[in-house]
Amino acid sequence: QVQLVESGGGLVQPGGSLRLSCAASGISLNYYAIGWFRQAPGKEREGVSSISSSDGGTYYANAVKGRFTITKDNVKNIVFLQMNSLRPEDTAVYYCAATGKTPVIGIPPPGEYAHWGQGTQVTVSS
Repeated sequence: QVQLVESGGGLVQPGGSLRLSCAASGISLNYYAIGWFRQAPGKEREGVSSISSSDGGTYYANAVKGRFTITKDNVKNIVFLQMNSLRPEDTAVYYCAATGKTPVIGIPPPGEYAHWGQGTQVTVSS
């Protein structure tokens, strides 16, 4: 059974940082690419970042480029999203998702991901 569990969300002031984690079980990050998505109230789910399975290539949405960094630990089967210089518009529920489709170039749309976590709330506010 595949399970993705996000953690690390919370309340942070503008300009602050958070690190989200996505712990995967039932799959191997050597064969599955991971994407981070977010969804704010009243808005569609949008891709934030992705990391490929084989070469670890990383991709970012323009809105977060230069502020967010995605990394993974294939041994521990965990993906991290380091979020710096957070802005109020980053407020959303953040989800990680896994796809076995390869190669992954860019951030595939949500429909390409077979497995999803439950989400973690990130709130950026003073």
